Amino acid sequence: MIQLILQLDVDLLWNGGIGTYIKAASESNADVGDRANDGVRINGHQLKAKIIGEGGNLGLTQLGRIEYATKGGRVNCDFIDNVGGVDCSDNEVNIKILLNNLVEEGDLTYKQRNVLLDQMEADVSQQVLDDAYFQSESISVTQYQQTALFKEQIRFIHHLERIGKLDRCLEYLPDDETLVEREKAAIGLTRPELSVLVAYGKMILKQQLENDDIANDAFHRNQLIAYFPSALQKYQQQMIHHPLTKEIIATALANQMSNEMGCNFVTRLQEETGSSVVDIASAYVVGREIFHFPDLYIAIRQLDNQLTTETQYDMLFQCRRMLRRITRWLLRNQDRKLTIEQQIGFYKPYVIELRNDLERYLVTDEVKEHQHQAQQLINVGVPQTLADNIVRLPSLYCALDIGQIADQQQQTVSHIAQVYFLVGVDLSLHWFLKQINNQPVENHWQALARASFREELDWQQRQLTVSVIQYVAAQPQDCVSQWVDDHPVAIKRWESVLTEFKIGKVHEFAKFAVALRELTLLNLHSQSRS
Repeated sequence: MIQLILQLDVDLLWNGGIGTYIKAASESNADVGDRANDGVRINGHQLKAKIIGEGGNLGLTQLGRIEYATKGGRVNCDFIDNVGGVDCSDNEVNIKILLNNLVEEGDLTYKQRNVLLDQMEADVSQQVLDDAYFQSESISVTQYQQTALFKEQIRFIHHLERIGKLDRCLEYLPDDETLVEREKAAIGLTRPELSVLVAYGKMILKQQLENDDIANDAFHRNQLIAYFPSALQKYQQQMIHHPLTKEIIATALANQMSNEMGCNFVTRLQEETGSSVVDIASAYVVGREIFHFPDLYIAIRQLDNQLTTETQYDMLFQCRRMLRRITRWLLRNQDRKLTIEQQIGFYKPYVIELRNDLERYLVTDEVKEHQHQAQQLINVGVPQTLADNIVRLPSLYCALDIGQIADQQQQTVSHIAQVYFLVGVDLSLHWFLKQINNQPVENHWQALARASFREELDWQQRQLTVSVIQYVAAQPQDCVSQWVDDHPVAIKRWESVLTEFKIGKVHEFAKFAVALRELTLLNLHSQSRS
């Protein structure tokens, strides 16, 4: 009877009890180590349920989960599905430590402490549910990309092994030979395997963030304040003296970064920029705040059960990709003497000003492109405001460059923005950026090269904009026209390089390097004439 129940064709099979009921065909009952259920156990490929939820522990072996997921089943891991219990216990312990300190200091009576605990039940429950939701969402966004992120994931596995944090055999992650076979067959990691990487990523990141630089930063300390329920917000001064302040901030920040950006976000940026974990975390929160990503996440999540999950995952991944690019820019260009709050205060007004008048600064074709992309999202049910905000992200990214130029040159954002976008169109820099973004990568080094090309192109456009605004003219278009007239030879050479790209669709990486070299020469020629 139990075997038949396990094999029912249903939407959801929920395991909430004790014992291991599902294994892989490659495993024997002896491998499972649960003799009491040997007579009722089935293999993963025999399951017909669309989804398996694990309220209990070890209801399935890890290999059983992978076997079921490989044939299309939807399953995480027990430590993902029943995370609420552990999360709730963590909240309870940390809240009681704070309250007990308040009682000892005479700020509360024991009876008042108990009343407060009762009042916080709903807040803590919601926080625990949100934590579980965001973690599962992150796995879904990553899995939605399928094999597009496979090379990054393989590199992350190798990184974890290299630093001695991961035993692949112990966690039933594929060996290199199996990974190669999967890549050839266009089969990515399953949800149970991604769940393991998420767990390791968070655990290691939390350890790295558990330091004085993070704990003593005024902005990061907001994580501590937000961690406690609203009924305790009047005790913010006492929160700072919580004996586990450092651990709470590190845990909350690690969860946020991993959930929003993926488990290998920090490792990837360390490889690309050589930055420290602390610098990456600080640049991430700056970018997150100045571009209002929390508002975007809320707007996307409020559309649950109104849109297809694929549409939501695609928008969330676009946010993840843009925030990674913004973080990288900040790591390369930020003034490290400024605090996080000072950086937010510097860049945020430029982002707001550019967003409010973006269509006035863009050329007609770019405005039409935005409207077309937004309409595609609107057609599948995305509200217009959210659709506009999502498709504008790549153009708003330029606010970082524009803000810096405006500050350094003491000119208005309006003038700088118009010149910046006109230069991008007249020299086909925006078109060239699309060629870089569309260039497929076959390995880690090519991925680094593509990121470097994007970064180099951003820098070149910034420098060209500075050269052009030296021309004093009534209109931005006149500045650009005068500059173009003064550099006919160098511009013709650049245009001939672009012609090579417009012939055919397959390009070598060396071709991009040569093109950017020509753009550098154009920049140098422009500066010498200035």
